This record gives sequence, structure tokens and C-alpha cells, in this order.
Amino acid sequence: MKKVAIIMGSTSDLPVVKKAADVLRQFGVPFEAHVYSAHRTPEEARAFALNARANDFGVIIAAAGMAAHLAGAMAAATTLPVIGIPIASAMNGLDALLSTVQMPSGIPVATVAVDGAKNAAFLAVQILAVSDASLAEKLAAQRAENASDILKKDEKVMNEI
Repeated sequence: MKKVAIIMGSTSDLPVVKKAADVLRQFGVPFEAHVYSAHRTPEEARAFALNARANDFGVIIAAAGMAAHLAGAMAAATTLPVIGIPIASAMNGLDALLSTVQMPSGIPVATVAVDGAKNAAFLAVQILAVSDASLAEKLAAQRAENASDILKKDEKVMNEI
């Protein structure tokens, strides 16, 4: 199975990206987490992205706030799918969201909600599941379980109103 890279621009992003790590662990997806800054360690960030495919990664998740150029910098240096997590800081994360989502043609970054680390991990799992039937089965089972939980709540809601 391919690995997922979780790259954060700062250790201050750790409380958010831990949620992505939890989801990846839930599905048994191997991952590595690193701190690389698009602005403070650009050479290291670029080297990681350039070598990610050769190092057996299948997806890169990049989390950054404020200027939030990390996901774009990663995407510019690899053809692997890059998922951006805009981290809330100034402007409730709107600045990071716009920086992450507004990429030039040909350099896409799939972008989740502000602080949306869980969905970033779920998307990474879905991407890997394209070529991994066991992951696809785990995703289907997880969605069926979620649906069952909601239907159980539906049965009880009239008694609680």
C-alpha cells in the first residue's frame, strides 16, 4: 500500500493534523508526518515533494495557515495528488482557504474545509482505494456504519422532541 505524507507548515498545526493521522490509522494506511515550510524551508519542502513518488507515497496532505502556500508548493513539485488543509488563523481561516484553493491551471490542489483534517484523510484514503480493493471495502463499511448510526438516531428523535 502506498503511504500518505502529512506535511504541516508549523508544529502549531499539529492539533489539526492529528485528526488526519487518526483517520489514516483507522484505515490502516501508513503515513509519515513532517514539518516543512513553503517560506522557511522551501528547499526541503521541494525536495520532499520531488522525491515523494520514488519514496512510495501515493498522496500528500499539506496543512498551512495564513499565506498557506505549502500545498501549492508541494503540488508544483510533484504529480501526486495533493490535498490542502487550510488552517484557521487570521480571518477565521478564510485567508488560508483562498490561498490553498486558488491554484493556477495545471497545478491542482484538492482543498478541504478550514481545519478539515478528517476529510483530507478520508479523501486520501479514497484516492488510494482506487487501486486497493481492501481499502475500498473498508470505506464502504465505514459509510454503511455511519448511515446505520443516523437511522438509529432518526428512530429516536421523535421521542426526544
